[in-house]
Amino acid sequence: MAGLAQPVFDLPGGWELRPWEVGDADVLVAAAQDPDIRHWNFLHMESREVALGRIERMRSRWQSEQGAIWALARAGGGEAVGLVGWRKVDLHEGSAEFVYWILPAARGGGVVVDAVRRLTRWGLEELGLHRLQLGHSVLNSASCRVAAKAGYALEGTQRSALLHADGWHDLHLHAFVDGDPR
Repeated sequence: MAGLAQPVFDLPGGWELRPWEVGDADVLVAAAQDPDIRHWNFLHMESREVALGRIERMRSRWQSEQGAIWALARAGGGEAVGLVGWRKVDLHEGSAEFVYWILPAARGGGVVVDAVRRLTRWGLEELGLHRLQLGHSVLNSASCRVAAKAGYALEGTQRSALLHADGWHDLHLHAFVDGDPR
């Protein structure tokens, strides 16, 4: 990934995954104010300056091959409405872990499922990843639906593995392994 430009991916329904841009900083600040996103994610974006720093860290993590985070937006220059990508990328071990969130106005249409499927194909076919995993609180039924619809098998439950705003949660661990039906 280092030295390569982060790709843009077209998704069904006129959506795309693209790198985060400086102009998206206000979207990160707005996302950090959404009660559902705040509950399930640790987004501390109190200001535009903090969000700009986060965007720079996303770029840096791409270059250092540690992360790959995209903005989910309407194709053709639309404003970002979500975040989809991988943290804990390990190209040597062939693994990565999905992260995502979406603003309320864009929820419910299946675009996160489409994004997870697209990045799964790219990771396996182009980057040579072997295992992609997705974890979420057992109480986060929307994330569980995303994982299932994207073809990620539920592997089990890790007890008290996620700290959220309201305390420790058990985690559902889903995974997609190269060779699983696409």
